[in-house]
Amino acid sequence: MHEKLSDDETTALLASLNERCQKHWKIKNNALCKSFVFKSFTSAFRFMTAVAADAEKANHHPDWFNSFNKVEISLTTHEVGGITQRDFNLATGIEKRANKESS
Repeated sequence: MHEKLSDDETTALLASLNERCQKHWKIKNNALCKSFVFKSFTSAFRFMTAVAADAEKANHHPDWFNSFNKVEISLTTHEVGGITQRDFNLATGIEKRANKESS
């Protein structure tokens, strides 16, 4: 079982994650959240497909919304009612996928 991170742990990990991002992740409603904008619907869908495969391998699935070229992602560990290390691990992978898609 994963443990919910303390506020201090979450703040430190969020700062570390955001050091590598142009547009920052935020904490909203007990979840790690970010919006991504791509050049086209096809690029957004390709990104979502890659993230879905990564999430399935990690057995940790995002809540998300897609509208044309925009993808909004929310990560939380529902079993513990908050953010855990696994959310940050998936967010890091999502950043890598987003950087590949926008290259």
